[in-house]
Amino acid sequence: MHHAIYRILYPHFDRKFIFDSYSCRESKGTHRAINRLREFAAKVSRNHTRTVWVLKCDIRKFFANIDHTILIEVTKRHAGDEDVIWLLAEVIKSFQTDGRPGIGLPLGNLTSQLLVNIYMNVFDHFVKRNLKTAHYIRYADDFVILHESREYLEHLLSHIAVFLESRLHLALHPSKVSIATIASGVDFLGWVHFPNHRVLRTTTKRRMMKNLEGESRKESVSSYLGMLSDGNAHKLSRIILSRKNVGG
Repeated sequence: MHHAIYRILYPHFDRKFIFDSYSCRESKGTHRAINRLREFAAKVSRNHTRTVWVLKCDIRKFFANIDHTILIEVTKRHAGDEDVIWLLAEVIKSFQTDGRPGIGLPLGNLTSQLLVNIYMNVFDHFVKRNLKTAHYIRYADDFVILHESREYLEHLLSHIAVFLESRLHLALHPSKVSIATIASGVDFLGWVHFPNHRVLRTTTKRRMMKNLEGESRKESVSSYLGMLSDGNAHKLSRIILSRKNVGG
């Protein structure tokens, strides 16, 4: 049922999403998101001749805090068919987090991937239309905004926090909000990004090597090598290839 709902409704809702929303969308994904970050960094810095500041944010317990009432209200505005609205409401209300009725979506369901994008689309349009932010990228609950002024990003941050709390009942993760220059390295989607290169996050590297020691090591090699091709990770790629050859 979840696959059927997703297949029918995805094209309808996808047309309403902003261009720079990259999670669980056709022709998007992490590869395009991090390349877009590189493109924005070059543009804001005028080909790396000026300082670029990056506001990096993460939403606290994202899936666990999705408000059902707000989500159903948003779907009603974009889905005119009453039967469709009823079905989506039944799917949404079928889950709760930590015994809290009316709150949370399951991580694994295919419909959840679509529903959280519908939910966060409200925020995306606030950032683009109300805050008039040009260089904004979101992937699920992670998002970045690039600008030449740190003060401007500090000003935006207060508006962002208020909107998320008042409109979507979400909060920023206090330890995962930062404003840093791209030259000092910005941690986003598993990579640490610099003006002319990106390197794999240390925790991502450790998790990858640990997974390769498990039973699914052979099946994981190709996918990891594909991911590593997105950045400067030639040494790590050689290590993984050597392990693959040793393991047969």
